[in-house]
Amino acid sequence: MRQQISVVTLGVADLDRSRRFYRDGFGWSPVFENEEIVFYQMNGFVLGLFRTAALEADMNRAGLSHPAAFALAHNVSARDDVAPLMERLAKAGGSVIRAADEPPHGGLRGYVADPDDHAWEIAWNPAWPIDEHGHVTFAVS
Repeated sequence: MRQQISVVTLGVADLDRSRRFYRDGFGWSPVFENEEIVFYQMNGFVLGLFRTAALEADMNRAGLSHPAAFALAHNVSARDDVAPLMERLAKAGGSVIRAADEPPHGGLRGYVADPDDHAWEIAWNPAWPIDEHGHVTFAVS
């Protein structure tokens, strides 16, 4: 079976607030949106923002909670891009969870939570090249 992710869907309380965060913070434009969901075409998959109540109904589950035990990551091409993006995300309604610093494996990273407390790692890693399509390659040293 192919190793791939087709769609990542995040439950959100306020779709307009989340739309502003992803538009004004990351600069992303939706490819589809209605009163319950917003879809963003990413590099090889789709990111969805789904009103939590509608997501619970769609999944036939109740009590979805935030924050969950995962982090999404957005890698940038240059070290100097990490802190400004984190600041822009905070101004767009997010909150800095961890200021940018150097992890033991190298590079630079920090964490920002979106308005629904989904954690985003904003990272630059010189060992993980990003191609012209935004695809990151895990490079072993």
